[in-house]
Amino acid sequence: MPKLIIDANKRRIIPDFKELFRYKDLFLTLSWRDFRVRYAQTTIGLLWAVLQPVVTLLILSLVFGKFVGVKTEVPHLLFTVAGMSIWTYFSYVMTNSGNSIIASQEMVKKIYFPRLIIPLSKAVVGFIDFGVALFILITLMIYFQVAPSSNIWAAPLFLFTGIIAALGVGIWLSALSVRYRDFQHVVPFLVQIGLYITPIAYPAEFATKQLPEWAANIYFLNPMAGVVQGFRWSLFGGTPPGQLMWVSVIMIGVIFITGLLYFNKVEKNMADYV
Repeated sequence: MPKLIIDANKRRIIPDFKELFRYKDLFLTLSWRDFRVRYAQTTIGLLWAVLQPVVTLLILSLVFGKFVGVKTEVPHLLFTVAGMSIWTYFSYVMTNSGNSIIASQEMVKKIYFPRLIIPLSKAVVGFIDFGVALFILITLMIYFQVAPSSNIWAAPLFLFTGIIAALGVGIWLSALSVRYRDFQHVVPFLVQIGLYITPIAYPAEFATKQLPEWAANIYFLNPMAGVVQGFRWSLFGGTPPGQLMWVSVIMIGVIFITGLLYFNKVEKNMADYV
């Protein structure tokens, strides 16, 4: 039987990804547990994964499509669900990763394992909502007879970028919430605000054209602003993402890398903090 040696004095700048792979069975077990617990003892089970995005979608369509009168190149309902599909995954990971270490504190205190597995397992469960949102998107594209644009090749790239953004924010929040419990109350507020400052139910140009240049740059510091804009362009074509999209992409890279660095820094003391 191979020996596992834990050296408390060994320092790493970034997490040991080989070690994470060795604990893949624990990762899969935690992901499956979260999936089962999420819909346990509910009457309609998986239907909650459909009802929640549908209700949010209808509210956004009513507010921005009817009351505000936002003009879009495709039916507004379809326009909104394209933005909602990737935002649904991001918001799920953001919400559930923040409290993930604290919720697993008994396990963290008793045994050794790479703590990064915990927020990563939440990210896997988020693919359920993501898949439901994509199914709704495809269904509406068929209903409205809207064919994918010639830019569809870029859709996987924007989806991957959105996943990295969700992981980066989730890793940051899971580490910060261990030391600063206030983040448990801040995260739901951030998700609420993010829903409206991200161009989900309106084009990014609708916001940036009404802002001075410096404010437009700040707007795209929102990592999901460029992702949502680019993903929708890959589906429906139209106005291509501008240079400001790269502000979001760079921000995603910064959040992901610094999140790994900070998580690795506080990981050795997590059992004491929780």
